[in-house]
Amino acid sequence: MKTTPIAIQTNASDLSLAQKLAKYVFICTPQSLPAEAFAKAELHLLDSFGLALASYSQDYAAPSLAGICAAAGQGDCFVIGSTKRLAPRDAAFANGLLMHGLDFDDTHLASIIHASVASLPTALAISEQADATWDEMLCAYILGMEVAIRIGASVQGGFHHVGFHATGIVSHFSAAVVAGKLLGLDAAQLCAAQGVAASTTSGVQAFLEEGAWTKRMHPGWGALAGITAAHMVQAGFVAPTRPYEGRFGLYDTHLHDTKPLPGLLVDTFGHEWRMLETAIKPYPICHFSHGCSEAAIVLSTQVSERIDEIAEITAWLPEPTLHIVAEPPEVKQKVTTDYEAKFSAQFCVAMCLLKGRFGLKELTPEALIDQQVQALTRKVICKADPESQFPKYFSGGVTITFKDGSTLSHQVPVNKGAGDRAMSAADIQEKFLANAQLKLSPAQAAETLKILMNARGQTVRAVVKALAAMAS
Repeated sequence: MKTTPIAIQTNASDLSLAQKLAKYVFICTPQSLPAEAFAKAELHLLDSFGLALASYSQDYAAPSLAGICAAAGQGDCFVIGSTKRLAPRDAAFANGLLMHGLDFDDTHLASIIHASVASLPTALAISEQADATWDEMLCAYILGMEVAIRIGASVQGGFHHVGFHATGIVSHFSAAVVAGKLLGLDAAQLCAAQGVAASTTSGVQAFLEEGAWTKRMHPGWGALAGITAAHMVQAGFVAPTRPYEGRFGLYDTHLHDTKPLPGLLVDTFGHEWRMLETAIKPYPICHFSHGCSEAAIVLSTQVSERIDEIAEITAWLPEPTLHIVAEPPEVKQKVTTDYEAKFSAQFCVAMCLLKGRFGLKELTPEALIDQQVQALTRKVICKADPESQFPKYFSGGVTITFKDGSTLSHQVPVNKGAGDRAMSAADIQEKFLANAQLKLSPAQAAETLKILMNARGQTVRAVVKALAAMAS
């Protein structure tokens, strides 16, 4: 969406990319943002809260929180769904892990990053610490989403190509900007906070080999690091001013053959709001598999009586995503954990064909060992989709070949939840209630929804105090 630009010279040749971002972020106020951005942010915040609550039903939540709390500093900041109160950066770490743990959180498709969790945990914790208003928190959250999205867009998928989890990278920078904005840093300090973040940013995808839990902590760790960066520069810490394009900066060290497009990071900042393109997930699996999974759901009723007649299933996916969700096939066809399942297009397609749906119930230990699902998973092969609209959309399709040689196909050009197929406010609220009720009673979930949707005009402290009552 285009808006009336805020008057700022962001194209000055003598400014670094971080300086250009910092100058805009510094002068931005809630009043200078479009109403559409606030409406969008409120719904994405609601979705993120619901996912954090749902995480308590999963086996990773208790040990993750126990470890964070054991290392945490004393404080009074809110942890979603808990009576625990932690220091701001530890609360942000915990909330980031809870929001992202299910891999059911929003995605900016072109940037291939989870925009909300890259900025919201920091915005929530530092706003509570600084006694900010809900609108001030939303403003910082929106700016953080925008920074995260634009960094991701500027590398054209390059982080994923070399083995990094992109959200684990961008969250350090967006969190530094969000924290700095709410702490009242000036433009030079906001630039320096990004400079510090360049020395903490990481997030390797080694979890893919074993279905390990480390991806879940990446954005929360970025929040912790970004908050630390903001406080350090506020105290006078000296940092580089060219963390992106400088020699041995982010682009130089974190990309191989991919050539960055630095203009996508700063051009149109303040003129166009790319956070409005962010898609909320309808399925709790890697977004790369949404197109082919949806195609399988569409075909499920037509094959329900012919499952035993299937000879082979071809899942069509964007070619750049195959190494994440389809390879090596001998591993992806034999998943043993929920995280392996989320990142196996073979498993997702098989499950969707058999069940005609994909929700959290399809990731339980019982679902993973279902013999019929396992047998069908071994019949799925993945190929590059020649009609894919990736990265604009996570297109995909399925072709089923039966033993008699007949075939059945369906293609999904625009994945559900994206573009003109975006989830409505009612859809998002329904998703929130379903997720929240994995932790809260129906009445508590409904009250939490009401609190969050009526938070404008209040302080963050007042809102989280009301939310904390739901966890007691």
